[in-house]
Amino acid sequence: MSSLKLRQIGKRFGHVVAVSGLDLEVAPGEYVALLGPSGCGKTTTLRMVAGFEDIDEGEIEAGDRLLSSKKRNY
Repeated sequence: MSSLKLRQIGKRFGHVVAVSGLDLEVAPGEYVALLGPSGCGKTTTLRMVAGFEDIDEGEIEAGDRLLSSKKRNY
């Protein structure tokens, strides 16, 4: 199993900021739960990690493989 690293990831839908500046590191074998109120970006974050949504900023890395990377452009 590989580690998972999210570095300053962000996602916008038009003018709505769904996720902003999220940093998260999950070590191999570690379990993580995302908790928060409705509309805070939990599902959007998981969709970005799974590749169902493109990130608007930041990087997603699994092990030594860069899955997604975007520089801030707004």
